[in-house]
Amino acid sequence: MIFYFSGTGNTRWAARTLAERTGERLLSIPGELRERHVYQLADGERIGFCFPVHGWQPPHIVREFIRCMDIRNAEGHYCYAVATCGDNIGLTMELLGKELRLCGLRLDSVFSLIMPESYVCLPFMYTDTPEREREKIAQAAVDLDAYARLIVERKAGEVHTQRGAAPWFLSHVIGAYFNKQMITDRKFTVDADRCIHCGRCQQACPTGDVSLNDLRLPQWRHDGSCTCCLSCYHHCPVHAINYGRITRRRGQYFFRNEE
Repeated sequence: MIFYFSGTGNTRWAARTLAERTGERLLSIPGELRERHVYQLADGERIGFCFPVHGWQPPHIVREFIRCMDIRNAEGHYCYAVATCGDNIGLTMELLGKELRLCGLRLDSVFSLIMPESYVCLPFMYTDTPEREREKIAQAAVDLDAYARLIVERKAGEVHTQRGAAPWFLSHVIGAYFNKQMITDRKFTVDADRCIHCGRCQQACPTGDVSLNDLRLPQWRHDGSCTCCLSCYHHCPVHAINYGRITRRRGQYFFRNEE
């Protein structure tokens, strides 16, 4: 089985590709987290985790799911993880491995996949140019094909990740601050005069954090369910949604083959 979380579609594409290549079940982490299933693995079934990197760490929704998931017969099953990122992942896989060990799982192989950038809420963060998007997706398809072959063959000890310079500092200092202080929906706003009331933001939100009020304007729940994936922002066809002031002049991106 493959557990995945995706905001703007990069990870969903990767997870679906792996599901097609392995012939295994594809399960969305937000949906599984709501239902709290007990999992029984088939003979020889692999266990995969696919997710985007949030601040050089696994997203908090992935960590929450791992802490409460119940897999009854995981011992001896091949376990792997694929993290999508705009550039590098720091110590994301090491942090994931610690979470998994607490519930009796061990990562056999880990992979990172560079995809178009979608986080635009910091002064130095921008979406890629269309040309760079195409280049990244083309290379990601090649890399994912290679990773899929290793996963199908259950190759252990494979580490294909871009950790970046100073990975400990990225994950444990910058990433720790980012995930503690900047994962919030309280900075989202909507320009009411621009909104066309299409509901795309609500449909795109993977955690159900966005709803429409009586005027069919988006509103956020402020209940901790937001992962700050920016899917609502990126899917707005008229750029009516912003995160504070900084995104008003920033680009938008989502993986269009995954609409």
